[in-house]
Order: sequence, then structure tokens, then C-alpha cells
Amino acid sequence: MNRNDKVREVAERLSIVDLIGEYVSLKRSGANFMGLCPFHNEKTPSFTVNPAKEIFHCFGCGTGGDIFSFVMKIEGLSFPEALNKLAARAGVVIEDRPLSDAEKKNRLEREQQRSIMLLAAQYYRDSLTNGSEGAEARRYLQEREVDRETESAYGLGYAPERRDALVRLLKSKELPLELAEQLGIIRKGERGWYELLHNRLIFPIRDNQGHPIGFAGRVLDNSLPKYINSPESPLYHKSNILFGVDLALRDIRKTGTVIIVEGYFDHLALYRAGIRNALATCGTALTDGHIALLKKHAERVCLLFDGDSAGRKATVRAMELCLEQSLPVYVVGLPQEEDPDSFLRRYGADEFNKRVASARPAFEQFLQWLMAKTPPSSTDNKTRLALEIVPRLSRISETIERDLYEKEVCRLLDIDNLGKFHRQVMNQMDAKKPVHNEPAHWKREKPLNRDRVQEMLLGLMAVFAGAREEVSGLGCNELFDELHRPLAEALIMEANQDSDQSGIWISVISRLKESTERELAARLGMTDQHLSGMEDWRGAFNDCLQRLKKARTKELKQIAVRLGTLPVDSDEYQELLKSADQLRNRKSAL
Repeated sequence: MNRNDKVREVAERLSIVDLIGEYVSLKRSGANFMGLCPFHNEKTPSFTVNPAKEIFHCFGCGTGGDIFSFVMKIEGLSFPEALNKLAARAGVVIEDRPLSDAEKKNRLEREQQRSIMLLAAQYYRDSLTNGSEGAEARRYLQEREVDRETESAYGLGYAPERRDALVRLLKSKELPLELAEQLGIIRKGERGWYELLHNRLIFPIRDNQGHPIGFAGRVLDNSLPKYINSPESPLYHKSNILFGVDLALRDIRKTGTVIIVEGYFDHLALYRAGIRNALATCGTALTDGHIALLKKHAERVCLLFDGDSAGRKATVRAMELCLEQSLPVYVVGLPQEEDPDSFLRRYGADEFNKRVASARPAFEQFLQWLMAKTPPSSTDNKTRLALEIVPRLSRISETIERDLYEKEVCRLLDIDNLGKFHRQVMNQMDAKKPVHNEPAHWKREKPLNRDRVQEMLLGLMAVFAGAREEVSGLGCNELFDELHRPLAEALIMEANQDSDQSGIWISVISRLKESTERELAARLGMTDQHLSGMEDWRGAFNDCLQRLKKARTKELKQIAVRLGTLPVDSDEYQELLKSADQLRNRKSAL
């Protein structure tokens, strides 16, 4: 059995819906499953998984591929790493083999990226603990009552005022500065390389195994911005990591409860008090990926955000995500003027643990906040409340829990049927909406800049064996550019799969090396249904050939115009002549 067969066997044994469902909350939509994309921020689901074809595609950001592509991107792995991880899960033995040059390059880059982050973390740590330059940061930690044990457990550091020491250290270790730039710790300006963080207390952001993957830097005074966080990078995916995860997982599993706080110092305060089952957001809102991570290890989530408007908004959003994934969610109540740090100093860990034990269900807390702000004392207020409550209530996936809350809301609003009342409100709002007579094209999204002709040819090849034979006869080099050609060649190699169209895309994707090629294949695989019932595929195929001829004729005319402006002995003139000859040959081949 060759390697492609092994890849196929792993994919067949695993459910792409189940695996992606561990990171993304998916809901069935016809033959597909949909959810919010874990790779970019969006409010309307555009992330689609097709279980029959075993592919995924986000129509928002364009990310797509197969089960291996997803694991590679979500966990920052190379293909061999993703294959071995999924093979172990599927119970498939993968024999060692010599790595290709591309795989060797990817592995080396990943090892260098890890080395860069370890070196940076140690540099910041040494800057805090040794010498005079970290004295101010040490005094600041003493004022915040952060002891040496806590400081060491988190690997806290300090980024000195000067902005080239880390750059020089990386150079001395012969580590590529371009890779450090990808990781977001240095940048390049007009005067050369410089460090992102300087004169800040450093909080290393670490993965489950304790490896540094990013940094957060806090000022030592009241200047702004208070925090600077590492950007997304090949190692650091913000939607799938929470601060303190390496310190907390054991206690989360042991207690079954995870406490979510907003700030880094809140997390330190809990750890210092012996409360080790806490995590903190890294300067971002909670995501589906975070909730999927929590669901793997915890039986319930206790939210402890600030009591201001922004904190309540974050609490409601986190509640929505937990409810969608059937993860019980509660809100820990502290006095209005207290945060976890100040509360623990004043009342101690025992009183804090009592508060956690008596935490209120988040949906009940949400209703209380809402009723306090808008008492159901009038029809207008009841209308406002219904518009706020119903969308959140619908996110509760457990039917019994949803029904019980619906009855409670009806009692609070003094109405008989919440669903009926909400529909009446929505109908009334729709009736009051002004009618705009804008031209239809104003409402359309701007189309993507894509080569429709080459994509149509690829779609025909995927569905019709005859189209693959035609392209094989004409030659992929004559029809396709560098982006589309690998996909065409992979489709020809799958020519014997024409009896099973549902499986061709996953086989094709496994042959593709570049992420852009896999994303293209996934998008075409999601959108080729309309071709299946086509009666005259050959007519569509010939139309594509004619369009290619016209496009190449246009290109030749543009080259001719440019040649007329250039000296005959110039390099550009000679290169354009070669391009023109190639275009003529490709045009005549059609």
C-alpha cells in the first residue's frame, strides 16, 4: 500500500464532521454542515463542511481543503505531523519514509520557529531576573504582590527599552529574522530590524505543552496602549488558545470546572491563591474554537468578566457560544467594586470558592440584567425584551432546558406564547421597513477576481470523464496557468474515479502540495453540483476553449503594443518575445 492509499484510508476511517466539530460548532444545512469560521472573525456562518466529499471550505476567507488541511492550519502542523496525528487517531500505521525536499524545508522552518520563540522567552526572562534593566519591572511585580514562585511558573519577563538586543541575539544564533518576523516578535523598518515589544512586562502565551507561541506586553505605567499582544502566526492561532492553559488543564479535568477571566493579572491572582482551574482570554473575545477546547476538558464554565457594560457584553457573547455547544455556563458574582485580584486580597480563597460554587446559570443572569435595564412594565418594553431574549433562547441546543426557560420568560413578560409574540413583533417591524428601489446590482456582493473559464474546465473535468480525456489529449500546459495546472493534473490522475464523483475531490486534494491549490479544489468541490445534470458538457467545454483563444489573442495584442515601445536589445523585449511565442503555440494547440 503506497502513501496515497494510507492517506485515503485515514480519511475514510475518520469523520470530517466529527473532527472539525471538536473545534467549530456545526449545524446541518441540507447535505452540508455550517458554522462560524475558526480562521477569521465572522458573524454569519460561511464555513461549510461536506461529509460526502470529505472537504471543507469557507466562503468568507477562502480557506479550504480536506481533514489534513484543517488539522495543519488549526494546530500549526506540517503535513507529515498532521498525517501521523490523524493516523494514530484512526488506528492506521504509517511507515517512516524519506521526506521530500519541501517537507524537509517545512520541518526545518517549524523547528526554527520553535527555537526562536524559546530564545525570545528566555531573553525576556533573563532581562527581568538579571541586571539593572529589569529593576523597574521587578518593583512593579512586588507592588502587585506577584511572588517569585508565581513569576517563575508563568515565565514572566521584561522587554528592555532598547529595541535591537533580541535581533542581535537571533543573528548570533543564526536564526532567520524573516521567520521571527512571521512570528510577530520583530519587524523591519526603514532603519532595519527592530523588536515589537520594548519597556514592557512580558507574559508568555504558551500552548498545552507549555511551549511559548506568543507574547503579551504590559506597560509599567498608565500609558496607552496598556497591552500589546503578538499577532496571529504559524504557531499562534488566537481563536484556539487561552492564557494559562498549560498550568490549568490538570485541575480543570480534576474539578470539572473552568473559570474564565479577562485579564492576565486576574489569572495570576487566582493562581497565587491556589485556584489553578482558571484560564484567561488573550485580549480577544471567546470563540467557537475556545469553547470546543473547554468542552474537551470541562463539564461547566464559570465566567468572571468585568461588571461594566463591555464585561457584560462579553459575558453574553460567551454564554451564547457555550449554549450552542451544550456546555453548561454560569456567571460568578462579585461585588461591583471588586475584581478577582482585589476580592482575593480582601476575602481570601475560601470565600471566592464559595462564590464559584454558587455561580448563577448564565441565562438566568442575562435575564436579570435585561429586566433590570428594561422592566416589562409596558408593551413597548416587552417588545424590546422579546427581541433581545428570543435570539439567545434559540441558541440553547438542549430542548428541555430551552422549553423551561421559555416558560419562565413568558411568566416574566406576562404573555402566553413567546414564539407567537416574537413573530408578531417581527412582522410588525417588517411592515414598517421602508421600501428602497435601488438597482439590483447595488445589492450584490462584488464578485471575486477569479478565472471563470479555467474553473469551469476544472469543474467539467471533475464531473465528466470525457472532459478529462480531452484535457489529457490537449495537454494541461496548453490550457491552465500555474495555479490551476496542478489541480488539472491531479484530476487526470484520478481518471479511473469517474464512477464515484463524491470521492474524487478528496483524492485530488491529497495529491496537491500547496495550500492555495487545496483551497481552490475545496471551493470547486463545494460548488460543482450544478454540473452533474448537464446534458451537453462538450458544448460547455468547447465554449471554454473559444474563450481561452480570445483571451490569448488579447494578450498577444497587448504584448505587441508593449514591444513597440521597447528597445530591441533590451532584456524586457527579449522576454516578451518568448512570452509571445509561447502564447502563439498555446493558442494554436486549441
